[in-house]
Amino acid sequence: MNKVDTKTAEGILFTDQYQLTMAQLYYRMGLHEKPAQFDYFFRHYPDYGAHKAGYCINAGLEWLINWMRSVRFRKEDIEYLRGQTRRSGEPVFDQDFLTWLEETGHYGDITMNAIPEGRVVHPNVPLAVFQGPLAMAQILETSVLNHLNYQTLIATKAARIRESGRGQLFLEFGARRGHDKGVNAGARAALIGGADFTSNVGISHVLGLPPKGTHAHSMVQAFLALGMSELDAFKAYADVYPDECLLLVDTIDTLKSGIPNAIEVFEDLKKKGYKPVGIRLDSGDLAYLSIQAAKMLNAAGFPDTSIVLSNELDELNIWQIITQIEEEGPRNGLDPDKLIRRLAYGVGTRLITSAGDSSLGGVYKLVALWGDNTWIPAIKISESTSKTPNPGNKKVWRVYDKRKKATADLLSAEDEDPRKFEKLVLHHPSDRSIFRALDQEMVTFLEPLMVDVLKEGKVVYNFPSLEEIREIRDSDIESLDSGVKRVMNPHVYHVSITERLWQLKQELIESVREQGH
Repeated sequence: MNKVDTKTAEGILFTDQYQLTMAQLYYRMGLHEKPAQFDYFFRHYPDYGAHKAGYCINAGLEWLINWMRSVRFRKEDIEYLRGQTRRSGEPVFDQDFLTWLEETGHYGDITMNAIPEGRVVHPNVPLAVFQGPLAMAQILETSVLNHLNYQTLIATKAARIRESGRGQLFLEFGARRGHDKGVNAGARAALIGGADFTSNVGISHVLGLPPKGTHAHSMVQAFLALGMSELDAFKAYADVYPDECLLLVDTIDTLKSGIPNAIEVFEDLKKKGYKPVGIRLDSGDLAYLSIQAAKMLNAAGFPDTSIVLSNELDELNIWQIITQIEEEGPRNGLDPDKLIRRLAYGVGTRLITSAGDSSLGGVYKLVALWGDNTWIPAIKISESTSKTPNPGNKKVWRVYDKRKKATADLLSAEDEDPRKFEKLVLHHPSDRSIFRALDQEMVTFLEPLMVDVLKEGKVVYNFPSLEEIREIRDSDIESLDSGVKRVMNPHVYHVSITERLWQLKQELIESVREQGH
């Protein structure tokens, strides 16, 4: 069996083969060190089938930067590349190119600006912009997409779950069901997007949070197998963790066994001066069981204990659970608002895998090359006009209306400042007939979204803490119209371009088409 070589698998060779073959072609053509600009963006919000997102939460930036700064072509990497052969038996990579990679193969010449983590982001808006030598900027593509696509995808799902759950306690439980070590990135993204804590011990330690969890059915099963009872299991757990007693009550029979036994244990804890945390429901009709559990706990004198729900949860079924409680709670003598406020959610599989839409589909596109002391715009034409990228060096702005709500994101040329426009004209990126004109009195302010992150490989940005990222997220989500945040059929948030950028895009499209004939 081959020894696992993680330094090679996860180092600078964490890229696709065609990135390296293109880099060698650029080297042969003398273009390898020509400054180039690539934009990272996504084209569509996640669409989960029955529902879709109306916004995304940006995540993954800090981990990408840490990776970029830690890797370079090592001798071992060069030897591996030297051993690759073509069908003819000749080497895939020539010695002079490999020598160049060994000497200069790192990301120390990359300059980058980006939208910070935690910000609300939208399709076709550059989330990160990379400038640097063409060959190395090309090799970087795969890792950029890997780091940013997944974390943004999971942070978005987590934000929607938090919104659906009305901000109640939300725990991430996905480590057992996710894709290998990717669950660490997924847990981090979930914590950025909306989860309060994770059960993942290692990543909790790295991020400075306490890990959270309860117990498994197997604990009760073990006691039963040894001739003891569910009540014995609960009592043992409460003896060891009297301050943090949260009991999983559905191993045998939730209403006839689990909750009554939990109440008996809670009464003992109360007599000893402890306050029980609550119960967890992991199967069955969670809305119905929540109502019945609340009635039983209230009658026993525990109206404030938490009811934690788990089992294949996501934003849609949490929304359905809450809707059912609002309808049925009053008929059961319960204030639905109070019950909803005592609920908490443990979300695993459907979050960590982004069930329904498991890939963000972000792209990394060449938009400019340096020449004649200026950036020369580049463009790729697609049969679908909506997939044609916005070319050139650009700025990204967020437009806030008189309510101080975000009403559009606007892309401008790098040397434009829309704050100085007498009238703000927002053009649809691909349809000339769609535009919106805003007088100055209709706009509160325009906010530039991009920040400088790297200057020729040196970090020039103070990465915020997790708590600061969460504050950014909360502020941005609060600025969205409620229709954009809707679980079902969200309103469309507008991404627009300036008149000047529109004209540049059309001129480039026409020029490329002429060259193709």
